[in-house]
Amino acid sequence: MIDSATSIDQIDQCLPQTQCTLCGYPRCWEYAEAISHGNTEINQCPPGNTVTISALAELLNRPEVPLNEEHGIHDRKQVALIRETDCIGCKLCIKACPVDCIVGADKLMHAVIARQCTGCRLCVPVCPTDCIELLPAKSVKGSPSLWPDFTQEQVMRARIDVHHKLEREEKRASERSSDMTPVGRKKLQREIQAAVRRKKSARNDVS
Repeated sequence: MIDSATSIDQIDQCLPQTQCTLCGYPRCWEYAEAISHGNTEINQCPPGNTVTISALAELLNRPEVPLNEEHGIHDRKQVALIRETDCIGCKLCIKACPVDCIVGADKLMHAVIARQCTGCRLCVPVCPTDCIELLPAKSVKGSPSLWPDFTQEQVMRARIDVHHKLEREEKRASERSSDMTPVGRKKLQREIQAAVRRKKSARNDVS
């Protein structure tokens, strides 16, 4: 347990808010909570890398330690791009995005709002058609943050957006559980699988 004068929010301010889960926790806030309770180390955030480690070490009066690369290595920020011609509109990437930067409707093409993308990569593995690419992030004008790849506005927005999404999901949890019966879930899975087969068949016809 850390000094009571140091709040979870102060620890969270030292994290870049990518919400990537590489630290082993579902969101940056939960990682900050774990640090505050003495349940984990300060070197488990690859996106934050030495900047985050130094900030946390100073805040918590701990020695600086190297990044724990079991959680990943530090890369420059990338943003997601959806190849719209291969998108089937399954909304799985929308659900996976922790900061709501993917827009689109059911069975219609989706798109990424690049400025809001944190580069968490959580949308990539859930895509059934492999239509999501990661590209180097372009520089964006704004107030500098602790992290060179992010502006202060991007960090603040990601922190707000992830909490808003979590609140909405908690509010709708009971509605989703009642609306989406096991039969409904199986039907949705079949529709996604059928759409994937159609996309693969179209690719084969072209080649």
